[in-house]
Amino acid sequence: MCGFVGQIKNIASDFFSDYRDWREEIHHRGPDDQGTYIDEYVQFDFHRLSILDLKHGHQPMSDKSGRYIMVFNGEIYNFIELRMELEEAGVTFDTGSDTEVLLELYALEKERAVHRLRGMFAFVIWDKQEKRLFSARDHFSIKPLYFNETEEGMAFASEEKSLFQPGTRTLDSHSLQNYFTFQYVPGERCLLEGMQQLKPGHYLIKEPGKSPLTYEYHHLHFQPDSSKSFEEYVQQTRDVLEDSVQKHMRSDVPVGAFLSGGIDSTSIVALAKQHHPNIQTFTVGFERDGYSEIDLAQVTADQLGVENIHKVITPEEVIQELPNIIWHMDDPVADPAAIPNYFVSKEASKYVKVVLSGEGADELFAGYNIYREPLALKGFDYLPGFLKRALHHLARIFPEGMKGKSFLLRGTTSLSERYVGNAKIFDEQEKQALLLDYNKDFVFKHVTRALYQEVAHCDPTTQMQYIDLHTWLHGDILTIADRMTMAHSLELRVPFLDKEVFKVASKLPMDTKISNGTTKYVLRQAVRDLIPEPVTNRKKLGFPVPIRHWLKNELYEWATQLIRNSPVDDIFNKKEIWKLLDQHVRGKHDHSRKIWTILVFMVWHHMYMEQPSSVPGYETSFAKNLPRNREQNHSVRVPVHG
Repeated sequence: MCGFVGQIKNIASDFFSDYRDWREEIHHRGPDDQGTYIDEYVQFDFHRLSILDLKHGHQPMSDKSGRYIMVFNGEIYNFIELRMELEEAGVTFDTGSDTEVLLELYALEKERAVHRLRGMFAFVIWDKQEKRLFSARDHFSIKPLYFNETEEGMAFASEEKSLFQPGTRTLDSHSLQNYFTFQYVPGERCLLEGMQQLKPGHYLIKEPGKSPLTYEYHHLHFQPDSSKSFEEYVQQTRDVLEDSVQKHMRSDVPVGAFLSGGIDSTSIVALAKQHHPNIQTFTVGFERDGYSEIDLAQVTADQLGVENIHKVITPEEVIQELPNIIWHMDDPVADPAAIPNYFVSKEASKYVKVVLSGEGADELFAGYNIYREPLALKGFDYLPGFLKRALHHLARIFPEGMKGKSFLLRGTTSLSERYVGNAKIFDEQEKQALLLDYNKDFVFKHVTRALYQEVAHCDPTTQMQYIDLHTWLHGDILTIADRMTMAHSLELRVPFLDKEVFKVASKLPMDTKISNGTTKYVLRQAVRDLIPEPVTNRKKLGFPVPIRHWLKNELYEWATQLIRNSPVDDIFNKKEIWKLLDQHVRGKHDHSRKIWTILVFMVWHHMYMEQPSSVPGYETSFAKNLPRNREQNHSVRVPVHG
């Protein structure tokens, strides 16, 4: 796991653009080693987090011939198998790193090499002979890769902040509107104009004097296959997960795991324990009742016979660290789950250098409770159109909060109109009231329309999975996972998001996933003999965050101060923001997610637009109104029992 920045010029010269401290912006991604490569066309700067072959694997790395130079962020989990194949073909190796395997594989197979890789990766290779730059990103976009093109050439980096040049920054108005729908910026665009991300499953080719070209090498599709028995699907799921976890355990440094007490993380820990009996697990929670998984995780860890290390997070700590959280995110992501992810990563980094986590299980195996909604709304499919329209009109005039209103609205609205992913914050009418420069041509359906067309033949739940797989997963879940762990120089590995696991999951019929009144049914059956019985049927947990309560109490003064002082009057109608906060505090409506999305943007705007030279640790006045008489919580190590 590492970080890199670089650029390729259109014309050979000794001059390179002056990017603001671009090396130091990613030091947190790789504090163990640093390297640079420069020639007349390209410059690479690299920071390494040493995981495999700690003494070697220095980057930028060149192949045996010296023709190819590479920087690489990620892990290739099948590198041992690939190395054996290459050795049989006559290739010799100087290191035990997966970096050298990847580089030598590319030297032999060029862009075809990406089809052979099983792992998480973002890498850039410069061909000195052909004057050709090749870059690729993994199938799921676990690892980030940003780029922007200028008249001078193209710059690229592991984090967007490394590409910021001095001067005026402009918001991308399309991305701004999308942010307030999705709570993140979907797709390859970024919130700042001109910045882009390489899409998952894509590679990019750039030659001096030519525009970069991108190509898709892999597309994630669900292809249900009903030819097998349920027992066969269960066994396939178990086998591929065991293989994935075993390969994800390959490391020359200690490996731990996040543990929430739910089926996803518990499955990973149980499988990992077979290879590492003394694996440490990490959990966080909050002081408020109902918002802590520490007790569940401790019980689960005790039953599995592993150590659990946990921490309680206070509201004061949240505000103290919120600028750091948002700074590390690059574009704002208003998912409150970033908070516990940041703190659990900080805690884990004190003990291990690599952690396993359960991201991706919900998207692959249909784990979100909302995926059961099509079954609940099935009756509406039998109603004639005129009756559905009448019911929809009636529901719209019902008072907010009236029982049945939401059910009728959802049942009489098409899936493509109502479902944009796991979070829909503001609808178009609400955004029009909130944003001063709202553009009716930038509606959220521009993001999801093509995706719905690609799965029009599938059942509604599969369509929902597909939308989340291509938007929510990499825009929210994996962005948070990467940034919050790397903020603490911690490598995160996600065994569910393995291309071999996806091959199995993509062929599962719907009745193997949503069945017996539960989600992820086939996964639960596949690991039921490994995990404590109560966990098998436990509902999805995640890391709940008490934003709704905090905005009425502990964070109210902070929120009002931020809204009052934030110089964003040219972006927002602040009267709408005050109305949302007032209704929320008085208990009239739960607007916590809407308010939080606005507040996160305001903090982001302060650092990236108002103070573009800000770095983590700057003094903020946001927290000055918070009480300081609370006792600080400390980490607790829970020993193994039995």
